[in-house]
Amino acid sequence: MRLSALLSWPVQAVGIFPPLRVSFTLTAKDPGCAARAGRLVLPHGTVETPIFMPVGTQGSVKTLHPAELEELGAQIILGNTYHLWLRPGHELIRELGGLHGFTKWQRPFLTDSGGFQVWSLAKLRKITEEGVRFQNHLDGSKMLLTPELSMEIQAALGSDIAMLFDECPPYPCDEAYAAKSLALTTRWARRCKDWVVTHEPRSGPGRQLHFGIVQGSVYASLREQSARELVDLGFDGYAIGGVSVGEPEEEMFRAIENSVPFLPAEKPRYAMGLGTPPQILEMIARGVDMFDCVMPTRLARHGVAFTLDGPLHIKNLIHARDPRPLCESAHPHVADFPRAYLRHLFRAGEILALRLLSFHNLHFLLRLVAGAREAITAGNYPEFKDSFIRRYTQSAIP
Repeated sequence: MRLSALLSWPVQAVGIFPPLRVSFTLTAKDPGCAARAGRLVLPHGTVETPIFMPVGTQGSVKTLHPAELEELGAQIILGNTYHLWLRPGHELIRELGGLHGFTKWQRPFLTDSGGFQVWSLAKLRKITEEGVRFQNHLDGSKMLLTPELSMEIQAALGSDIAMLFDECPPYPCDEAYAAKSLALTTRWARRCKDWVVTHEPRSGPGRQLHFGIVQGSVYASLREQSARELVDLGFDGYAIGGVSVGEPEEEMFRAIENSVPFLPAEKPRYAMGLGTPPQILEMIARGVDMFDCVMPTRLARHGVAFTLDGPLHIKNLIHARDPRPLCESAHPHVADFPRAYLRHLFRAGEILALRLLSFHNLHFLLRLVAGAREAITAGNYPEFKDSFIRRYTQSAIP
């Protein structure tokens, strides 16, 4: 695929008629690297991989209507178990039809387990064999989250994919701590598996899928151990966790490289919480299929837009009288507005500014992974990746 066509609109919509059978099928492999394209069939629709998943922490992708996400071509979004458990509560969401009935998003949902948020947000947390005791960040009340409760909450949410409960070790940590943390994560994975086997949670008309999470910090032997142990337990897919927690980029890539070779080729692979456009392309080249990150909408709320020539800071003075559109690849929903107007919206504190840049940044990433799928199918993914990264990182726009 030519780079000039990378972000061309429109994004082709993916069918959402819910199948009863879930499966993952590889549709193409690039001969020059580990990149692969696939099709993941879920109860609420089919997901073409590689895929980026917009993050809907509270059951919504910030500033955007579900219909706008469909217009963008979003195939699957992420909901946050920890936040939805605390507010409004998983039982209420279950009563109102699960996440799909509650939010009216009718395509697939993936929910994380809550482990990362306990690590990053909760106060006075104490990790034990039972689970994690902590004070929640909303009102300070004492809480206990266990592997079984995490699975129960996600079953109530009715997500298509539920993540296992794990401990996310901090960076840096010594090898002894990482090994102890990994052993606990594996024991928790067995408990999650036992709960799933007993209760057989569903998502709409089909079975809910469950992904294990590879841990091990920056230690290659621990990453291999974690991957092998999770594969022995047997899950529907596998994620690489404990990345993007403050480690240098090269350590992030090594964590992927030390995990992916030990994961089954016939199961989807998910890098959690990543990343920048170049990072996503690099990880696709290393055999990763799925990504999520708050970055596109968070940067948008601070006036930063993705472009083929790198990030553009729309609030900078140089854009005050600029009549050009945001970038050459902008969706028509955004392309009609001059940069000067977008800058004015930010300076005036208008909500439209956040909406337009959030829409644009998600369109950029969704078109990026669509371009990656096309390049993999054509057998020229390394050329596609290198061409994009060269332009994105060498250009200097304010």
